[in-house]
Order: sequence, then C-alpha cells, then structure tokens
Amino acid sequence: MLDYEVIVIGGGSAGLMAAAAAGERGAKVLLLDKGDKLGRKLGISGGGRCNVTNNKEFDELIKWIPGNGRFLYSALSQFGSRDIIAFFEGLGIQLKEEDNGRMFPVSDKAKTVVDALVGRVRSLGVEVRINTPVERILYHDGQAAGVRLKDGKEISASCVIAAVGGKSVPKTGSTGDGYPWAEEAGHTITKLFPTEVPLTSGAAFIQSKELQGLSLRDIELTVWNAKGKKLVTHVGDMLFTHFGLSGPAALRCSQYVVKELDKQAGGTVRVTVDLMPDRSADDVYRETLNLTAAEPKKAIKNVLKNAVPEKLIPLLLIRAELDDMLTHDNIPKAKWTELAKLIKAFPIPVNGTLSIEDAFVTGGGVHLKEVDPSTLESKLTEGLYFCGELLDIHGYTGGYNITAAFSTGHAAGTSAAERAIALRG
Repeated sequence: MLDYEVIVIGGGSAGLMAAAAAGERGAKVLLLDKGDKLGRKLGISGGGRCNVTNNKEFDELIKWIPGNGRFLYSALSQFGSRDIIAFFEGLGIQLKEEDNGRMFPVSDKAKTVVDALVGRVRSLGVEVRINTPVERILYHDGQAAGVRLKDGKEISASCVIAAVGGKSVPKTGSTGDGYPWAEEAGHTITKLFPTEVPLTSGAAFIQSKELQGLSLRDIELTVWNAKGKKLVTHVGDMLFTHFGLSGPAALRCSQYVVKELDKQAGGTVRVTVDLMPDRSADDVYRETLNLTAAEPKKAIKNVLKNAVPEKLIPLLLIRAELDDMLTHDNIPKAKWTELAKLIKAFPIPVNGTLSIEDAFVTGGGVHLKEVDPSTLESKLTEGLYFCGELLDIHGYTGGYNITAAFSTGHAAGTSAAERAIALRG
C-alpha cells in the first residue's frame, strides 16, 4: 500500500497551490519543503507586499510572459488571474488593483497571503513537513514511485509534483534541486540564465559612480543588436547603480541583453535611454533651445536643469561637444541637434547582468515539449508533474510569474489527484 497518493516537493507559490488543488479533490497529499517555513519567496514578492496576480485580459497577460507564455494557454484557461483573485478573496483576503493591473492584498502584507494559502492547505488535510529535504525522486517501470529523503527514508506515492523553483533568490530555497531529478527521468533542461535582473556596465561614467543613485521616471530603454536593429523597448522607471542599471525598465530588458551577449559570444550590447519618450528629436531641439532663449544670459548647464536630470547634464554636454558655460547667442546649432539626439537616445554599453542567484527569475528549465500543457504531467514519465519556475517559462515582474506559478501548480495538483484517485481501483 502506498504511503500517499500525491507528494508535492516545494512549498512555494506553485507547490502550495498544487497541494491545495490536490487536497480539494480528495487525494491523500504530502507536502515536503527543505526549509523551515513555507512560502518564502511568496513572502518577499512585490517588495514584501505580495503581488498575487495581474488583472490584465487573458491574451494581454500572455504577452507579458515572453518566455514561452503561450504554453500557459491551457493552464490559464483552467485557473487564470480571475480565478486566482476569486481563490484568495474566498479565503478572506481583500485585494486591490494598482498600476498596470497588479493585484495586492489590501493589508499590503505578503504574510497575509502566505498565511491564508498555508492555512487552506492544512485545512484540506494535507500533511506538511518542513525541514525535510528530498534527495531524489524515485521511478519504477517508467512511472513516478515516490521520493527518497536526504536522511535515506523512502516515501511512496503514485504521483510526484516537483515545484522546487529555479536558481534565483537561493535564500528562499530555490537552489536548482529539481533539474537533476528531471534529467534522471529523461528530461532535457534548456540553458539556464538570469532574467528580471539588473544590468552591468563597464562604462567610465558607471565605474566612476557619478550617476549612482540617479532615478529616471517614465523613460524608454531600448536594447539593440550588433547590427543596429532594435530588439526591444520598455517604458518605465530606471535607476543608475554603482555597477550598472536597475529598476523595472532595466529588469525587463535583461533577458534580451543576456541572449544578445550569448549570440555575440561576449563583448557589449548597446542600450539607449530616451529621456523624453513623448517628444520627437525636433521637439526636444526646439523646446530646449527655447529654454535658453528665455534666459539668454544664463549658462546652458544651468538652463538645462529645467529639462533633464542635473547629474546627466555634464555627460550630455561633453558628448555633444558643447561648452557648459555657453549662453544662448553662442550655441552652435549642429551641436545642439546632437544634444537633442542624445536626450532621445543616451547610449550605455552593457557587458552583462548580475548572476542568476541575484535575478528575480530563472530563465530556462524543463523543456516544454516534454510536458503536457493541460496536465503538467511529464510526457516521458507517468505520474511525474512539473510546475512553477522549474519549467522553461518566465515573465516580467508585475504579477506574471506568480500567476504562472499558481496556474501551473493548480493544473498539476488537479491532474495528479485525478490520476491518483483513478488508480485507487
């Protein structure tokens, strides 16, 4: 006789939802986590406020999951953002919508969400064991058969759900444990890389830290390939750091930088910042020139404070070859045209990103052609399921990755329970 019907490994967003879904369907479920508490990454998400999902329409939501988001059509159709909202509201968690569809608990505390989800899992009779690391998944005759713990004990089950995350934010327990388990079952692991991660630059003005701490609001950040073709543009906020660029716009561009650097086999990737995305270069030229005309005796370095961030002015003027003490009557028009172009496309050479451990999300993972998109069951090993960040799926920050985790977790938990119950015979 089996010890359990469904074993869920990993007590994060995907694992907790998988355990809840399997428990709701009446399966005998065991949830294992190697850490001392559940929902650790969920607890620090959204700056500690927990961005539980994103309320965008279905097709729009998929667009914000550029890493194989289309694979999620089936899972999201079964349990999408509206269902996630209803799920948490059904647990008594009031939610509110903020900018760009982001959904947060009214309490602004991630602990509220984590406690409610863990409480739901326990109320369904799921057995929860923390501080219980798994050494490997057991297989027998091409099927999942249970797990072996690090202490050598074996626990049997007809279905095993791997929900142990990727390699990002390892302090939460995501240390890549699931990849060798998947490979042992014959699965391919696509190349792992950091996404939603700050960018690094060797530019002199970065290394000198002269721009460190400068925050830019509502700019456009564009990534270009080696041939000068635009790869992607993101609008949002950006922060200059002592090592490069951070903030939402930089994070969203990071996966394109990583892939282009990989394609080029190193070197640098050019990114440009548009400080005035709602204006054309001609508009910028005219408006800034008009500012100098309004104060013709003032040095241009002082007049430009009304148009662009003060910290950037010396760099802009040096690159446009303009003397910072020039006044309106002495401005060379060709060089002012160059200044306008720089305001519209300030170039920054990017030579990489921070490590995968420093990233918010792991790119790559279990190859999706080897996983059933409706059930999240392995196509190679019956009774084995994958969900969450372990899969080769990644989205932008803003509730998209958690939505993918909850959705795939729910699908895996549901289908594993249905399989286990059918096997009771």
